[in-house]
Amino acid sequence: MALREENIRLIFGLKMRQLRIDAGLSLSDLADRTGISVSYLNEIERARKYPRGDKIAVLAEALRTNYDQMVSLKLDKRLEPVGELLREEFVHDLPLDMFGMEMADLLGMMAGAPSKLSAFVSTLIEISRNYGLGFEEFYFAVLRTYQQMHDNYFPELEREAIRFLAEYKLTAPVAEADLERVLKKQFNYEVRYTTFMEEPALKGLRSLTVPGRRPRLLLNEALGIDQRRFALCRELGYAQLKPGHRSYTSSWVRVDSFDQVLNNFKASYFASALLLPGEVMQSEFQQFVQLKSFDSAFLPGLMQRFGVSSETLLHRMTSLLPHYFGLNELFFLRMEQKNHDQPLYNLTKVLHLNGEHSPNARARHEHYCRRWLSLSVMNERKASGSDFLCRAQQSHYHDSDNQYLLLSIANAPSAWQPRESSVALGLRMGPQLKKVVRFWNDTAIPVRVVGQTCERCGLGDCSERAAPPEQLEWHRQIEAMKQALSRWPVAEESSMAGGRHHSATRNTLSGMKTRNEQKKQSKKYPNHE
Repeated sequence: MALREENIRLIFGLKMRQLRIDAGLSLSDLADRTGISVSYLNEIERARKYPRGDKIAVLAEALRTNYDQMVSLKLDKRLEPVGELLREEFVHDLPLDMFGMEMADLLGMMAGAPSKLSAFVSTLIEISRNYGLGFEEFYFAVLRTYQQMHDNYFPELEREAIRFLAEYKLTAPVAEADLERVLKKQFNYEVRYTTFMEEPALKGLRSLTVPGRRPRLLLNEALGIDQRRFALCRELGYAQLKPGHRSYTSSWVRVDSFDQVLNNFKASYFASALLLPGEVMQSEFQQFVQLKSFDSAFLPGLMQRFGVSSETLLHRMTSLLPHYFGLNELFFLRMEQKNHDQPLYNLTKVLHLNGEHSPNARARHEHYCRRWLSLSVMNERKASGSDFLCRAQQSHYHDSDNQYLLLSIANAPSAWQPRESSVALGLRMGPQLKKVVRFWNDTAIPVRVVGQTCERCGLGDCSERAAPPEQLEWHRQIEAMKQALSRWPVAEESSMAGGRHHSATRNTLSGMKTRNEQKKQSKKYPNHE
């Protein structure tokens, strides 16, 4: 075990807590026996303090052990699983404070049932390794949970952006030249535009910050004006907020810690709040939701007027619609088309604020439903030849009661982004939406029944299907076998055996498809995402 100071405090505090509980003592009882205050004893058990040698001797006597046993890093069998967890480096980077916890809380829970909880944690670690999930995926998942907890609205960052605009006499839409001027004069930056020709491997970066007494912000010359403005605002966010551990590249080349991910989010949020100030956008969005019929030119008009991308605009709406309009049951998606001949699609960004992870098929090798507005709008934009195309749709999920009003904007490929892409904002069609959004029942808005992925979809008359419903068929076969087994004496034993029989059944069914059947399906549906 690494002899890091935090580990030493954690182990000492945990051992003391366990000895105290074994002796049937409360903190007050131990305080009476040792003359050490309850608050200080609590600090020790929570790994915030490590006592001096004389206090350790007093504690050892009161807990009926010896000094050497108290300071030893060796744990008894009951607590050894805790030691195993502490050997995992990632555990020290868990953002527990974000959820109102400390490491001592986690270890305290483990101390109650260490073997079972340790086995559970080990299982999660093994699953992540087997599926190639790195710690960066874990950090981004924690960040999304953090956003959901706060409805993706952070008042302290909103206030900081308002104060910044007032201090430097900036008004939205802020000119690119003014952003660059503040960065140079107020924060002593050098701003350069480059093709990264000296380092061809870096040409895929939007920006690179070189730290120093006079930091340098290198911006890729291929960026559009909206991307340059966002890069300048995010760097102003880092300069103003001074968050500490940060990323120096626009894209994630390396993720070192959760603090780095969180600080990048804060700088990006600050940037959006500079470009699209809350109170200004509240007025704009108020006009939008009060329209009697959907206006497909309204959101692209905001993009052009404020000089932002469709992603910045719709993602900003995920912060302001919950706060100002109570529309907090929503999701955000960003899609990319992988090729042109036989379109395949990637879900590259997703955020759910409603607790429902639907729609969501990220990280599955499956075909997203072709009825999704975020996919169809890309094809429509391509046919129209326009730079942007905004559409609305009522999406009803056939396998649930979920109904969403979808707003989606497709973007033309550019020198920087050569692929077709779209962003979508889904607003759950509940009482609050119908109260706030006047055009929700506009008859010109198409209504479509949609699914998750083709592999899981039960719509039998879908002309857009891109793959057979393999996963759905599999589940149906399992249910049919369960029904058949329920009519035989083996049913009771099968129920008791649970997972063992289910596993055996799964293996049996997995072999039911012949290679010829698989070949036929691969010819009919040639490309799986």
